Amino acid sequence: MNKAVFITGAQSGTGYGIAEYFAKQGWDVFLTSLWAEEAERAAKELSETYGIFSKGYECHIRDEQQIIDIFNDIDSTGRFVETLVLNAANMGFRPEDPAAGQDFWTVPVEEFREVYETNLVWNFTIVRQAALRMREKGKGSVVFIGSNTSYRAIPNRAAYSSSKGGINALAKALAVDLGPFGIRCNVVLPGTIKTERWVQMGSKQIVNGQLTPIGDISDFEDIASAIWFFGTDLSKNVTGTELIVDGGMTCQLYPKVLNEYKRKAIAEAEARKE
Repeated sequence: MNKAVFITGAQSGTGYGIAEYFAKQGWDVFLTSLWAEEAERAAKELSETYGIFSKGYECHIRDEQQIIDIFNDIDSTGRFVETLVLNAANMGFRPEDPAAGQDFWTVPVEEFREVYETNLVWNFTIVRQAALRMREKGKGSVVFIGSNTSYRAIPNRAAYSSSKGGINALAKALAVDLGPFGIRCNVVLPGTIKTERWVQMGSKQIVNGQLTPIGDISDFEDIASAIWFFGTDLSKNVTGTELIVDGGMTCQLYPKVLNEYKRKAIAEAEARKE
């Protein structure tokens, strides 16, 4: 029987990139989306391209029974989800203007709450269903996708950054609670990723390669390979830890490019005095 992975929010973007990475290695793939047709389309593409079994599910927050039904359906296929990847997230901004984020003074409390419900409560619900099966097998890996903003905050993203910090703590707590059953829990912390949304932001992009020590930001494979490490026996003695994948953004006190901007500003100020 093939190994199986379950990935949330994998109909496109980073999630689909992770799904492809596992499918290329011969793993069966279960995935979710907010939209049934998108989940089914992505699963069909993976199955036809890589010759593996794949199935997609519509999945929403605040519906624990839907999660239970999904895992019962997976059971009916005779497959065991050995690796769970929690990729889907509420990003804490409005789609029409991602750069704006959530203004502290005006954001509705309900919108703030929804970020936590998605990124923490909903993930917990999914982990519990996967862990019930993993406990029976005595083995499993849970991989959360967090964010480097849990350590380095950015403007107008209080709900997002703090919820991702909660994920770091949740993973550690679950590593302690689930470790005795052979279940590992870890977090991959990406920085900015070259998603379609990032490309569409154009001049409003907050972070690009100019700001990172390595001179680039992450593509989907960068994140997928880190997930692969935590999700497989390559990391069989690793639990309760985090791996930052952000081109070095987090390790620096400030980007080198700020020196260039400072020198330019000083030169312009001196020129105006003359």
